[in-house]
Amino acid sequence: MDYTPAMNTEGFLGYPAPAKLNLFLHIVGRRADGYHLLQSVFQLVDLCDTVWLKVDDSGEIVRNNPLPGVPAESDLIWRAAKLLQTRTGCRKGVALDLDKRIPMGGGMGGGSSDAATVLLALNRLWGLNLPRNDLMALGLELGADVPFFIYGRNAFVEGIGEIMTPVETEPGWFVVLHPPVHVPTLDIFRAPDLTRDSPPIKVRDLAATDTRNDMEPVACRLYPQIAEHVNWLNQYAAARMTGSGSCVFSRHASQDDAKRVILRLPDSWRGFVAAALEQHPLREFAAD
Repeated sequence: MDYTPAMNTEGFLGYPAPAKLNLFLHIVGRRADGYHLLQSVFQLVDLCDTVWLKVDDSGEIVRNNPLPGVPAESDLIWRAAKLLQTRTGCRKGVALDLDKRIPMGGGMGGGSSDAATVLLALNRLWGLNLPRNDLMALGLELGADVPFFIYGRNAFVEGIGEIMTPVETEPGWFVVLHPPVHVPTLDIFRAPDLTRDSPPIKVRDLAATDTRNDMEPVACRLYPQIAEHVNWLNQYAAARMTGSGSCVFSRHASQDDAKRVILRLPDSWRGFVAAALEQHPLREFAAD
């Protein structure tokens, strides 16, 4: 079903930017340029940021309420709009705003999803009608996870994040915990004890393969609070870190089961329940 945006009192249209979980993450090698080669299943969930857009004819890209100390050229949603405008020669402008709900630095792809939503929404609002593959190519220039959110389906992801095969994932509910640490991804990739030679697997063999997150042991060593959250969550269901952290998650058969775990959270710990999504709410905004 096509998505109909909400409108706020200032005339901005609101579009969702869903989070993702890495159901597993294996590092299977390294390119000559130093980029690590990954295999993962990316699962969309219903925790969403909201990107607010107001299109005009000014030709200007304006970021409302910018993050303190973050110049426009470093802001991912501004960069996404500017890249799309520049590459297409579009003369229209847009004002941008953002409501953040996805934890920052949590490994849930929030910034990448925000950028993808800007590309998808402006593709329609500016009347560009670029096909999905063209938007994905632009997205890759902004970040390795951006193409996945434009692809808009749960996927077996390979390479540096640009190779996707659709997969059917189980419906269900996730408990997601957010340890109070920010994990710089480069610190994980630079760690000498990071596993970089997991055997590659085929998508057809996923169900029969023991999986893990190769980044998790390094993250837990560098940030013991992540290990503490994984160990606590393991009491109730198999727990795993997503991406390079710091968020950890477990899958549950029902929303009630997931809520029961959240109610047992230690004081001051942060967590929430998220439902699995089959596809991105804006997937129809680009044609295959």
